[in-house]
Amino acid sequence: MCRMSEELPAYAERVLDAVERIPPGRVMTYGDVAEWLGEGGPRQVGRVMALYGGAVPWWRVVRADGRPLPGSERRALEHYRTESTPLRGTASGEQRLDMRKARWDGRDGGPGTDGRDEAHI
Repeated sequence: MCRMSEELPAYAERVLDAVERIPPGRVMTYGDVAEWLGEGGPRQVGRVMALYGGAVPWWRVVRADGRPLPGSERRALEHYRTESTPLRGTASGEQRLDMRKARWDGRDGGPGTDGRDEAHI
């Protein structure tokens, strides 16, 4: 991680640490991140991502409907394709994440029994 924790609020640091743990090809919603941390909510996570998310894989934190971040759709879709993140087409031809396949629950691939490293987060 290339952030200087003394410059970030503690909650922001925890959000960004959680985002860095999301494996390539998987996503979490803003609400999922807040729930995984056990504090805050989707708006708080969104605010942290808006202010500080450029240093982490921001495209892995999404809205619950699976649409890419407004204004960054093209860049996000490039990342999703590179990481083989499951996508689906809509009736209107729009590309969205296939949330049933792409959503990460925070358990697989992480340390400990539930994917959390409590001493770290």
